[in-house]
Amino acid sequence: MGMHDYDESTDELARSVFEYALDRIRMEPPMDGPVGVEQLTEAVGQTITAEGLGGTAALATFTDHLAPACISVDHPRYMAWVPCAPTDTAVLFDLIVGASALSATWWFDGSGAIYAENQALRWISDLAGMPEQAGGCFVPGGTMGNLSALVAARDTAIRRRGDPDKRPARWAVVASEGAHSSVSSAARVMDVDVLLAPTDSDRRLRGGAVAEAIAARPEGTEAFAVVGTSGTTNLGTVDALDEIASVAAANSLWFHVDGAYGGAGLAAPSTRHVFEGIEHCDSLIVDPHKWLFAPYDCAALIYRDPAVARLAHTQQAGYLDSINERSDWNPSDYAHHLSRRPRGLPFWFSLAVHGTRSYSEAVEKTLTVTREGAALVESTPYLELIMEPTLSILAFRRNGWTAEEYGAWSDSLLEEGSALVVPTTVDGAPALRLCIVNPRTEIDDLAAIVESLA
Repeated sequence: MGMHDYDESTDELARSVFEYALDRIRMEPPMDGPVGVEQLTEAVGQTITAEGLGGTAALATFTDHLAPACISVDHPRYMAWVPCAPTDTAVLFDLIVGASALSATWWFDGSGAIYAENQALRWISDLAGMPEQAGGCFVPGGTMGNLSALVAARDTAIRRRGDPDKRPARWAVVASEGAHSSVSSAARVMDVDVLLAPTDSDRRLRGGAVAEAIAARPEGTEAFAVVGTSGTTNLGTVDALDEIASVAAANSLWFHVDGAYGGAGLAAPSTRHVFEGIEHCDSLIVDPHKWLFAPYDCAALIYRDPAVARLAHTQQAGYLDSINERSDWNPSDYAHHLSRRPRGLPFWFSLAVHGTRSYSEAVEKTLTVTREGAALVESTPYLELIMEPTLSILAFRRNGWTAEEYGAWSDSLLEEGSALVVPTTVDGAPALRLCIVNPRTEIDDLAAIVESLA
């Protein structure tokens, strides 16, 4: 039998895979941890061979050795970087997406999947107060979302300028010192400059700083976009989006909002007010795989006017003519990609199953735990709260500790399998940062971490 033919061994392997997936969903997520290449080589050896290992042996290699060498990002005490806490329904539907051999590149070959994805995008754009015609697509992550949005922004500026002779020597994007590193990365890819604007005492980008950065630009440089952040990765601050929107409009700049992490806070009534002004953005990204309980990889990219994004991103080729001649909604037209899986479907399915109210409640739960954690830190003599949390990131210091002491403590927690908390830097000094996006994380989990710092 060929490897594409279904037989009894396929049936047996399928049952084993399903049993493993179900067991993984049922269990308390293991922390596990990184393993050195020498240890993996000794334990696993060569897995790619001429004859193949067979399904049972290959699956055992993964379950016994490879999976335990990966940290479970849905562990309630995984609070480093930005964790991922997908719902069980989203995880299960991800199996269906893989098994269904779906492409969601074009409406022609994925209309059902794209229809569902667009409803999930609609929910996010409605939370942000964007107009009815707003739309976009799902991309792998915030890095691709920011790049794609800025490509559309520059293309719009070029088209507006018209005559190539009137284009500036250099294009530039305005961003804050706290903007995500992907903004600078996108600028390098696009060969444009970044005009850095300082943040205020609350670590927020304000409209005045944006205006000053535009005015101070080098001769021959012209800004085409400004990036506001709704939830910085390090501290969770939200820029003054209403002020930035006004300055962007006054200077005919594209206003992009990076809400990869923090945009999910739009779903929580208690924090909706901090996003005032987001409704004026020209583009927005929100990563459901961060704080909206979808599995990797899933980032929503939404445009106020999708038509301008389509002008920027539609690819031209003879074999694409039959697709481009149609007026269908093709996700390939709205980002720097072509072939794509329907990565938004697990998110859509979970939304459809549980309803948006459950999502709001889950986000509020994490915010409540974060606020309780801040109160705990403030009441602990050997800790110093760096700032009151805006969203679900808790930043604080252990009084008197050096960077080496933070690192040793972090390593010890991971080695014992109790938590993953890694040091960060705030105002040039080492600190600790807890990112709480998992509704299974309780105040008791934070209390255990605080106690370990005594």
